[in-house]
Amino acid sequence: MENNSNSSSRTERKIVERNRRNQMKALYSKLDSLVPHPNSRESVSLPDQLDEAANYIKGLQINLERMKEKKDSLMGVERSTNTTRRSSSGPKSPQIQIHEMGSSLVIGLTTGSNNQFIFNETIRILHEEGAEIVNSSFSVVDDTVFHTINLTVGESAPDIYGAARISERIKKFVRDADAYDKC
Repeated sequence: MENNSNSSSRTERKIVERNRRNQMKALYSKLDSLVPHPNSRESVSLPDQLDEAANYIKGLQINLERMKEKKDSLMGVERSTNTTRRSSSGPKSPQIQIHEMGSSLVIGLTTGSNNQFIFNETIRILHEEGAEIVNSSFSVVDDTVFHTINLTVGESAPDIYGAARISERIKKFVRDADAYDKC
């Protein structure tokens, strides 16, 4: 009887071990499928596959950090050596970028969180000029607010100078608001 229980116990251990190996093989295969292979015709050993995956992940991490730094530099945010953000002293100057595409405009407005009136005034100017706001969105990072406004100009009555006039009027307003804040 004891011999029979040893045999069944041994069989169970073999089955458990086989299942474990199959699961590990499936996981290795899944990991390998996520890593790009320049030479896909070559057969690569399992340790080399794991090394390749680890190097690929490290490369992604480095690339991610570089992209975060680039994003922060474009947004005007500094990163310290331990990757925590420092806020600059004093209020942030508003910045505006306007891209004209025929009768459409895309306005990118960056303000401090305390300068919400600039966005409101920009919308008022757009309405005065008869622009149709198609979409508007914003995001907040620390004390900086990023607004994006998509609009069309002169849909009902085409105005070939409408986009340029709106662009100049909004830029002048933002410059004046910035100069007023600095006084």
